[in-house]
Amino acid sequence: MMREISEKEYQELVLDAKGPVVVDFFSTECPPCEALAPKFEFFAELYRDEVSFFKVFRQGNKELALKLGVKSSPTLLFYLDGAEVAPRLSGAVKKSEILRTMLGSFALEDRTLGTERKTVERDLVIIGAGPAGLTAGIYAGRAKIDTLLIDQGNPGGQVNLTHLVANYPGEEAINGYMLMHKMTEQAKKNQAEILAAAEIVNLDLEKKIIDVDDCLRIQAKAIVLATGARPRELGLPGEKEFFGKGISYCATCDGKFYEGKDIIVIGGGNSAVEETIFLAQFVSKITVIHQFDAFQANQTAIDELQSNPRVEVLFSHEPRAFLGEGQFERLEVEDLKTKERKILSGAAGVFLFVGYVPQTELFEQLKLSEGGYVEANEDMATDIPGVFAAGDVRRKNYRQITTAVSDGTIAALSAQKYLRQAR
Repeated sequence: MMREISEKEYQELVLDAKGPVVVDFFSTECPPCEALAPKFEFFAELYRDEVSFFKVFRQGNKELALKLGVKSSPTLLFYLDGAEVAPRLSGAVKKSEILRTMLGSFALEDRTLGTERKTVERDLVIIGAGPAGLTAGIYAGRAKIDTLLIDQGNPGGQVNLTHLVANYPGEEAINGYMLMHKMTEQAKKNQAEILAAAEIVNLDLEKKIIDVDDCLRIQAKAIVLATGARPRELGLPGEKEFFGKGISYCATCDGKFYEGKDIIVIGGGNSAVEETIFLAQFVSKITVIHQFDAFQANQTAIDELQSNPRVEVLFSHEPRAFLGEGQFERLEVEDLKTKERKILSGAAGVFLFVGYVPQTELFEQLKLSEGGYVEANEDMATDIPGVFAAGDVRRKNYRQITTAVSDGTIAALSAQKYLRQAR
């Protein structure tokens, strides 16, 4: 069974233990942690007689996390007879990744095989519960449409990770997570069901069939795709190796861990500038690496950033490699004007804010743009009847919370019209 333990118990229950052990280092105010929790509990129950499962509150056990090199939440560690036996899993951890790691590391039987899928029917399924999906859910629920939202993480999407939203109508300044919490509760009050931390393993848009995890099949009459986008990776040496070991894409999740330390931020758009301002309240010094000669952000945020004595900026520089022994320790950068390369050392971590890529991996049946975005018309309709797209996953010129909300509104109204005509 699963239980939460502290640093005092770690040696006895984990490092001195015989047999397989899985440990989840989690934090509060961490949407990926919340998304992982039900999956972790599922496996703790399924393998309770063969594997020990423990949770460690990372913010309350900082010395232990430092000693183990755990610098991101959530992080899963896999032990056999007191020794780590598999690569750590961090961030948005999928159920299939946990199972695959346990089967390969612990020589277990796959107890999920043969699970019979329960089939349910819904008028409208909204895939993605960010601002676009939640808005579509609010409108569809108010229209008395039998609506289900599915999110592979925590409702709220990328907005959950934004510490401050200062340009949303009616809210002069609000925490991103709180704004999404309000939207989520509003969708629920309007009878929209939300299935969170769910992994879609198969999606047939033509037949409108969605297989979720290893236990559920959903037959829909109409679908809204609102899967949004995820942080863009640079694809540089060391980036994957040090993810969760000093490299992070989430200031809200990991910023407090670097209190009093030096860090590096890569990027120069709105997200990079705003998150740097947020991080500056915790750390000793921030070095910002930006490829252009000026920031591409709103001027108010730029002025605030440049007036902060804790922030130093290297314009016209790009990262070339993340270096370290077991975890991130140094960053190689290139001066784009002189072509000179140098090593930046002394930073405890690095945060990447270099844009997003659309999450369209499941949409093989759809027409996509050159950049991988879903093609949809002004009614949010795709080239498959009854399938609509909304938010950052759709090809459009501007991607803001307000434009996502607009898309979600139109998608819900269009889906309502489609369902009415299909009767």
